[in-house]
Amino acid sequence: MMKTFLMFLLAMVALFIFLANLGPLILLGISVFLLYLIFKQFAKATSTGAKVMWVILGLIVLSMTISNVFAIVGLLALYLLYVVFKNEKETPQSPSTGSSSTTHTKSDPFTNFERQWAELNK
Repeated sequence: MMKTFLMFLLAMVALFIFLANLGPLILLGISVFLLYLIFKQFAKATSTGAKVMWVILGLIVLSMTISNVFAIVGLLALYLLYVVFKNEKETPQSPSTGSSSTTHTKSDPFTNFERQWAELNK
């Protein structure tokens, strides 16, 4: 029960971190896309003047990209959310009433106590 609550609390903190860094994440995506387009135009350019212009524009966009370092924190929070929910789906839920009685016996402390008490009285 406590582990589930802590995982929920961790997921909520990661969600708030992700939402707080959503703006830098969007700007990071846009700037990476712009860098890709600038590189493609640089490769197509034939004159030296055009290549210099694309390099200068690329450096400006690269500085904009580097300024979005906080987006990496948002990406890490998003990854943490993914891991938490993936692990939550993999953990088995409480057994249903139709399951075997051995699972119920292992989880019921009173049944284990009664069994051990009976063994001690023998």
